[in-house]
Amino acid sequence: MAARILVVNDTQEILELFRSFLEEEGYEVVMAGSPIQDITDVEHINPDLIILDLVFNNEKTGWQMLQMLKMQRSTATIPIIVCTAAHNQVREQEGYLVSQGVHVVYKPFDLDHLITHVKQLLESHELVSSVPKEEREKHK
Repeated sequence: MAARILVVNDTQEILELFRSFLEEEGYEVVMAGSPIQDITDVEHINPDLIILDLVFNNEKTGWQMLQMLKMQRSTATIPIIVCTAAHNQVREQEGYLVSQGVHVVYKPFDLDHLITHVKQLLESHELVSSVPKEEREKHK
C-alpha cells in the first residue's frame, strides 16, 4: 500500500508539482491549499507524512497548524517536512523544529533532495511504528 502524503501549500503550481513528482515516486498525494485548522480533518486524511509550508498570504498560519499537529496525541508522531521560502523565520525556530523531529527543505529546492527527506522520514517512522506500543512505552 502506498504511503499517503498530505501537501499543504497555497500556491496551486507548487501543489501540482508535488502531486506530479510524488505520484511518480509511487505515493498517494492529498493536497490542501490552506492550513487545516480542524485536527479531525487531518485524522480523517490519515497521512503517513505531511509536507507543510509555513507562510500563507503573509500570515504564519502554517506555524499554527504545525503546533496544533504536535500538541495533539493523535497527530504528534506524523513525520513533517517544512518546505518554505521563509528562511529567516525558520532559522529563528530551528531548535524547536529539530526538537520536534521536523525536517526543513528551503525553497527553491532540488526534487532529489526533497525525495531523500521523504524516504528517510517514512522509513524511520515505519521502523518506530513496527515496534509494539508496549515496547515503545517501556523505553520512555
